Amino acid sequence: MSFYQRLMLVIAVAALLLGVLMLFSMDIIKIDYISFMEIQPSFKPMNHPLPVAAKSIPVEGAAYISGQGAPSNPVPSDAASVERGRVLYSVTCIQCHGSKADGNGIVGGALMFQPANLTSDTVQNKPDGALFLTISNGIQGTGGQIHMPALNENLTVRDRWDVVNYLRTLKATATPSATPKP
Repeated sequence: MSFYQRLMLVIAVAALLLGVLMLFSMDIIKIDYISFMEIQPSFKPMNHPLPVAAKSIPVEGAAYISGQGAPSNPVPSDAASVERGRVLYSVTCIQCHGSKADGNGIVGGALMFQPANLTSDTVQNKPDGALFLTISNGIQGTGGQIHMPALNENLTVRDRWDVVNYLRTLKATATPSATPKP
């Protein structure tokens, strides 16, 4: 082998090794490295939230007292509250319940369970406190499935009452149920 042939062989081997190294460094071939974060227990958002400490009162004040039934709405349903509720609905609820609040949101179609039609008589006939508790605590299905996540960590107490006040305005736009003709 001549000097130039050996030099070309060394350059070819070096280029091959550099190419293989580039595959790993550019994340084309991913190598999962074990880190301490991966072996610690972790929780997904809204997955098994910690219970409220006994005899504690949230910074905003008590939202409701458990065992006392559904709370009454302390927020007057004025134009400002309804507008805040509309904005909050458009940020937190519209994905599942839809822009018409009929349960046909963008994400709602992909869910295992159809989101509630918020304009229906079933929802509109519930007291404000029941709607507040549903927004706060979510709806837990059978077998640990979540039908609706709890929004008490995402919305303040006032925000949740504003959403309830906005939901009450949807009753006027609800379509009447079809009645059979005699």
